[in-house]
Amino acid sequence: MKFRIDQGVLKEELGYVQGIVEKKSTIPVLSNILIETVGENTVRFIGTDLDVTIRCEAEAEIIEPGTACIQARRLFDLVRLLPDSMIQFKNDENDWVHVSCGNSNYKLAGISKMHFPEIPEFKAAPLSVSADLFTNFVLHTSFAITNEQSRFTLSGAKFSIKDGKARMVTTDANRLAFIEADVASDAESEMDALIPKKALTELVRISRGSDSDIKFGEDSNHIYFELGSHLLITRKLSGNFPNYEMVMPKDNDKTAILGLDELKKSVMRASLMSDDNTRSIKLTLREGELEISAQSSEEGEGREFIPAEYSGPDLVIGFKSQYLIDFLNNVSSVSMVEDSETETDGDKVMVKSSSEPRVRFELKDEKSQLQATIEGLTEYNYKYVVMPLRV
Repeated sequence: MKFRIDQGVLKEELGYVQGIVEKKSTIPVLSNILIETVGENTVRFIGTDLDVTIRCEAEAEIIEPGTACIQARRLFDLVRLLPDSMIQFKNDENDWVHVSCGNSNYKLAGISKMHFPEIPEFKAAPLSVSADLFTNFVLHTSFAITNEQSRFTLSGAKFSIKDGKARMVTTDANRLAFIEADVASDAESEMDALIPKKALTELVRISRGSDSDIKFGEDSNHIYFELGSHLLITRKLSGNFPNYEMVMPKDNDKTAILGLDELKKSVMRASLMSDDNTRSIKLTLREGELEISAQSSEEGEGREFIPAEYSGPDLVIGFKSQYLIDFLNNVSSVSMVEDSETETDGDKVMVKSSSEPRVRFELKDEKSQLQATIEGLTEYNYKYVVMPLRV
């Protein structure tokens, strides 16, 4: 094998593979990347941890076709430090790989391709959604995925496309994130699967900023995601996802509307005084006002008061502070502000609304779950449900 490739292109593609490749694995081959030439001007890079596989392709000058398998992290660290120029790869009969760029020449130990795991055969990808929509789905739900490895069915997101709607749901049994949007889909094609968190994270890295569509396909064991020259394959999570519709409140008749930025800062400050064991804060809703308080016998106590559009009876309810902070951080960091139209010389121009984002809290009583969403959001049906704590 012998080929030449641009350093910037190679660095970008190897960067995508790094998130998949196992850095410390009991199976040494999983820390390697497979490089193979395809056709006359394409090089393919493949990394896997057996559960998630990524395949990237880039344009290159193919001099001699072939394959190589070398340690992924060492190659990436080398390539990103090489000058912005063309890099030449060449391997010999003993699987050593020679890398040269300008005055730099390196010889890296490789292994035979036969030791690299077999990659699932790519199936069709008949469904698609925009990369921007899918990124919003993941960023607004993935924080609610459990970190407990024993809760296997909760360690990913339930994702479905059916009847013109795409939906993603995550939960750790104490909170739940739900998002749904209208999409164009074939009535005969649908999907309903549990996607592992690692696959979601890597998909966001690949798709962020892309104006293309992510295409989806599945077989009995795998889900296939195709975006341009990138293909990500993940094993499905097995098991039954909880009946989340039973958890989502349907009779929360008390509503409070609050400024997102002010609420986030107040909750974060008050949480500094929360008890180290429970990490709980107390919300007290009064007409026109929300009081946020926390106290600890060792740390002290704190109170915050912010305006609230609320006109119901006084209501006191407690929550784990991190559950509210996760929600507020994520809806702040990803723009979900609605577009609006203005006219300039007869032409319509899309502009972003300059109004401050606001959060809607929907509650029933002190013992029932809180449902939070973004006020005025119409592009997505987005809901975040949190179970209360006793205060």
